[in-house]
Amino acid sequence: MTPRILLPLALCLTFAACDKNEPKAEAPGDAKQAKGDAKGDAKEQDRPAEPAAKAPVPETSAAIGQPAPDFTLTDLDGKAHHLADYRGKTVVLEWWNPQCPFVDHAHTKGPLVDMAAKEIAQGVVWLAINSGAPGKQGHGVEASREGITRFGMTHPVLLDEDGTVGHTYGAEKTPHMFLIDEAGTLVYRGAIDNAPMGEPNEGGEPVNHLAAALAELRAGTPVGTAETPAYGCSVKYAKG
Repeated sequence: MTPRILLPLALCLTFAACDKNEPKAEAPGDAKQAKGDAKGDAKEQDRPAEPAAKAPVPETSAAIGQPAPDFTLTDLDGKAHHLADYRGKTVVLEWWNPQCPFVDHAHTKGPLVDMAAKEIAQGVVWLAINSGAPGKQGHGVEASREGITRFGMTHPVLLDEDGTVGHTYGAEKTPHMFLIDEAGTLVYRGAIDNAPMGEPNEGGEPVNHLAAALAELRAGTPVGTAETPAYGCSVKYAKG
């Protein structure tokens, strides 16, 4: 009698253990939720990374007849030049790229061969500004030092690598000239002359616009031609 009683009991215990080890079937709602979560995770992984926000390009605020925007830039020797410190003096800003053919011509054959040195001797502050971005033509200390030596320049070159000052002044070309009077007012903006690469526009006579504006300042008369279209290489700004 004993074996007959034990056998059903053993079978019952075995089935009970199997029921405990079997995974429970998912409810239809749970399965759909799991699939939805998986698809969501896949979409999240496939989604491209958000592009880094671009720095806004400063708006041009320099205007003829208005105070020249103040700035502080460092020269190749690490000396800071603060425009406001030159109040009471006439200031020339020359946007400059040592590897631009127009700059090369102006400094080796054209009006900028000795003009800066002569004006500096008369008390004018002359500052070249290199707004070339890293990786662009004429950028940086090394290229600027080579250009200073090649052109025999005596005035400083200031670095504006992020282009903030250049954009503020609306500098578009190299060379692009800006003249600021003793009161700190912008009185001329444009080309050095009317003769790109030594050829006067429309076959006329050469006219040095900057020299004329400087002469009018010294005479105490208004600058007759306050703005002209600049010519030359485009300023090598970082792309915004």
